Parts: sequence; C-alpha cells; structure tokens
Amino acid sequence: MTAEGGCLCAAVRYRVSGPPRGSGICHCNTCRKASAAPSVAWLSFDRSHFELVRGELCSFHSSPAVVRTFCKVCGTPITYASENETETIDVTTVSLDDPLLYPPSREIWLEDRLSWEATDTNRPLHVRGSNSPSL
Repeated sequence: MTAEGGCLCAAVRYRVSGPPRGSGICHCNTCRKASAAPSVAWLSFDRSHFELVRGELCSFHSSPAVVRTFCKVCGTPITYASENETETIDVTTVSLDDPLLYPPSREIWLEDRLSWEATDTNRPLHVRGSNSPSL
C-alpha cells in the first residue's frame, strides 16, 4: 500500500509505503508552536518507506534531538524525526492527499492540551508520550 501527499502550494510531493507503525494526535507545546494549531496528527513510518518525490524540504531543530521539515515555499509542516529513533519518521497526517486513510489511534501529551480542544475518549489518551499512563 502506498499513499502520496504534499504541501499546500504543491512544490513538495512525497510518497509513503507500507502500513504506518503508529498514528496519533499530539497536543505537546512544540507541535502546537511548529504548526500554529491546537494539535497535530502524525503517522510513523519506517524511514525507508518515506520518499521525497518532488521539491525540497527545509529543516530545523525544534528541540535538541528533533528535526522537523517543511516546504521552503509555503511553510507546510511535513515531517518530524528524532535523532534518537533513526528507524522511523513521522509524517503530518493531514499533508496526505487522503488523510482519512489513517485515522489516529491515540492522543498524546494531554498535559499540554489546550482546555478548549476536545479529545476523543474512544481512543487511548496519554498524559505524555505513547509510553506514559493512559487517562
């Protein structure tokens, strides 16, 4: 299975293949600031299953071990990669052409969630990262 996605201005196009390792919505302060949104939906893939098809991505360290990429033309956030987890890369779910293919299975960093943003109690809700206790 493959899926394609890209940025708002279409300068960047990418392809992912295989099933994602995970999917979720992140409420952490860093994701919120990097996207200027109340939360960000992510999909984790093996790095070898992510392919940049067109365009160039700019990158920055949003924290010491984290590199985020975005379209250099329109600014759309595309990926998140941890230097501590070299086998995976996270892709912004909504940058896919069909984000409905991969609905989120959990929500993380609820301790940072904005009080006016709703959560879905039908999926696991974690205080911090995926390995933290569920609410």
